Amino acid sequence: MIYREYGKTGKMVSAVGFGGMRFDISKSDEENAELLRYASSKGINYFDTAPNYCENRSEKIFGIAFKDMPNDFYVSTKGMPTQYDTKEKAKDAVKRSLEKLGVDKINFYHVWCLRKMSHYELAMKPGGQYEGLLECKEEGLIDHIVFSSHQPGHEVKEILQEGKFEGVLLGVNILNFPYRWDGVLSAYENGYGVVAMNPLAGGAIAKHEKELHFLSMHGETPTEAALRFNIASPQITVTLNGFTTKEQIDMACRIADKGTTFTEKDLEKIKKHLGENMNAVCTGCGYCWDCPMQIPVPAYMQFYNDKQMFGKSDEKLKKELKRIREWGFLAVRKGRAKGCVKCGKCEEACTQHLPIIKRLEEIAKWERSIER
Repeated sequence: MIYREYGKTGKMVSAVGFGGMRFDISKSDEENAELLRYASSKGINYFDTAPNYCENRSEKIFGIAFKDMPNDFYVSTKGMPTQYDTKEKAKDAVKRSLEKLGVDKINFYHVWCLRKMSHYELAMKPGGQYEGLLECKEEGLIDHIVFSSHQPGHEVKEILQEGKFEGVLLGVNILNFPYRWDGVLSAYENGYGVVAMNPLAGGAIAKHEKELHFLSMHGETPTEAALRFNIASPQITVTLNGFTTKEQIDMACRIADKGTTFTEKDLEKIKKHLGENMNAVCTGCGYCWDCPMQIPVPAYMQFYNDKQMFGKSDEKLKKELKRIREWGFLAVRKGRAKGCVKCGKCEEACTQHLPIIKRLEEIAKWERSIER
């Protein structure tokens, strides 16, 4: 396992991190906790979660695992400024996380999911979340205050220049790096910890290995290439992986042990194959799930990736849409794209700033055509 210093904190963290967003929730908490212990035994020491992950079970699963971890570890969790908009709420959230995690201290606490500068300003207001986190730090409940961002690079840079945080969590992978790398470099070059999420674009890379064959080199699969891109990049401190199996952990750890960085020539070759649309691929985070019309927005957006990533024709997409409505993941869903009332709730929640309403309108036209 590769270990790197997290910014200027003095903490040596594993290049592979365990992201607690994608547990198999059909399994028991104890079964999922065993996966964390296995990761620890393989050398992973950075464990990242959040209160709402996996139907609010993730922090609890972490807490079960932490009672009997094979090795020392660092824990990371989060809180949104929109949810904890006063210092009192922020402090209460930290204490609730500490109780669920079963630890005395949270090593890295994120001001979570900044999508625009107004979210940052909300966190930093007098008597707001950041002030509460500072008090928690003074009380020994938090080691380091960091933030997670889904903003463009220049806004990330602007926040870093304020000097309030010690690290940043960003969504960056082999498909979108041409549009996200400036934020990574800005953080790295100024001594901040850089944690990367969504290394497989929310599973899109693993799902479309055939179409993404150009990512592969030296006999590796596109999935392995994508993981190697993040894990072996010296500018990225930790790459979070949403593990669901021990085999996935083994793959990531093997890449950390043997993976080599991409050369400039390698990257130029990949850039030639990537279109601008790769920056607008849905990563499947699921934050847009709470639709008042019961439209399965995340499922529709994952379906739309086929057009966004590979330019599939409308006819092919209609055919696929008909199949998944009859036999696939849309078969038992109540809501349909045509039911969208344009309330904007999904777009407000979207970490990728995707034009969800416009995409749903397009999908609704396809649906109407196959219903005739």
